[in-house]
Amino acid sequence: MTAARTRQGLDRPADFRLAIRVYWEDTDAAGIVFYANYLKYFERARTEWLRSFGLEQERLRVESGVAFVVTETTLRYFAPARLDDMIDVSVHIERLGPASLVVTQQALRGDHVLVEGTIRVGCVDLGTFRPRRIPDEILMMILKDDSR
Repeated sequence: MTAARTRQGLDRPADFRLAIRVYWEDTDAAGIVFYANYLKYFERARTEWLRSFGLEQERLRVESGVAFVVTETTLRYFAPARLDDMIDVSVHIERLGPASLVVTQQALRGDHVLVEGTIRVGCVDLGTFRPRRIPDEILMMILKDDSR
């Protein structure tokens, strides 16, 4: 493991993992997962991570008037995933602020890291699309989960 990966905290256990199978539609002409699809996999894992707290994004939108939006991404690609591979996508909270969080994620095949990324997600008011504080109930769930 490189020093940079250790600094990012990617050597720590994931807070959440989601198993995903690679389908034909995920691959490109070379028969490997199209690079942008990893962003979809990472989004799906973050959505299911929130759902594991009982937080459905549609309910957040309707009841709280908030949404989480991606404001920055950085990805590094190490090896390809191929058709029919089963990969695990991890979610780990790196930093939690009042209106945003930074998540480190990995796509793995077994113990082999295929892609790793850092994603900054902001909380916005859906009426104005301006940043707003993450609702306290969500912060408490994330903090409680992070203390495991």
